[in-house]
Amino acid sequence: MSKRMSWIDVNLPEVARPYAHLARLDKPIGSWLLSWPAFWSVAIVAESQSFPEIMKLLVIFGLWAILIRGAGCTINDFFDRDFDKKVERTKTRPLASGALSPAQGLWWLGVQLVLGLGVLLQVNTLTFILGFIHVPLVFAYPLMKRLTYWPQAFLGVMISWGAFMGSTAVTGSIQHSVVHPLYISSFFWTLVYDTIYAHQDKEDDAKAGVKSTALRFGDLTKQWVSAFAIATIIALALSGYNANISWPYYIFLAIGAGQLTWQIWTVNLSSPADCGRKFVSNQWFGAIIFAGVILGKLFA
Repeated sequence: MSKRMSWIDVNLPEVARPYAHLARLDKPIGSWLLSWPAFWSVAIVAESQSFPEIMKLLVIFGLWAILIRGAGCTINDFFDRDFDKKVERTKTRPLASGALSPAQGLWWLGVQLVLGLGVLLQVNTLTFILGFIHVPLVFAYPLMKRLTYWPQAFLGVMISWGAFMGSTAVTGSIQHSVVHPLYISSFFWTLVYDTIYAHQDKEDDAKAGVKSTALRFGDLTKQWVSAFAIATIIALALSGYNANISWPYYIFLAIGAGQLTWQIWTVNLSSPADCGRKFVSNQWFGAIIFAGVILGKLFA
């Protein structure tokens, strides 16, 4: 099967293409999923900040997410380069295919980390420290699938980190009653979408001894992710209640619950293509909740 062309192959110089592919710049869903907890947090704790100040923080966290997600993909592909050669979906990745050497991959990893942490220098010290603490979690995540059937839980710990950083960027502290439920909601949301995502590769993973919640849950996957989805919505409701957000938020929360229900009820876990589509649709769940926060604050 030939590799599908993307805007990277059409618009970037040949020397830059493997680096852009390694960072998955043509697949922004990962950056959205890392961004949304930070975006939610910025929006939900903001009070007296001006619109330009809020927009500046959203841009900073958007750039941070793109760069740190790219670093996460790079370290993941570095660890998995031998395994990826044996999997149809991943064998054309730059480190697996030989388009980049391992040394070039590590160099690119360093560039992305420096830039990703660098953008956080535009905010306060506590947010930068939290961003620095986050880096070892990014490095450790690819190793979890070798150690436990719950790597998706570790991903939830790592990818939800922006919930803390958004709060500290706006207020200089973690607003515990609002941010902790927000973090927990993102954690359970991650278990929903990444378990669905993991079903794409479950046969290859089983052969290679790679672990995942998809393999752990098996035929009970929909029951498990339904419970995680319920926990997601409850935690989001608690965060909104503690933040005194008004009624539009809860309307959008109901819409978000419907989006998760649609994913879980309709996904064909035996179809990698459908699992991929449902996974990507989570960018819209994040947008729904963000819109609800904004409108709930405006009508407060």
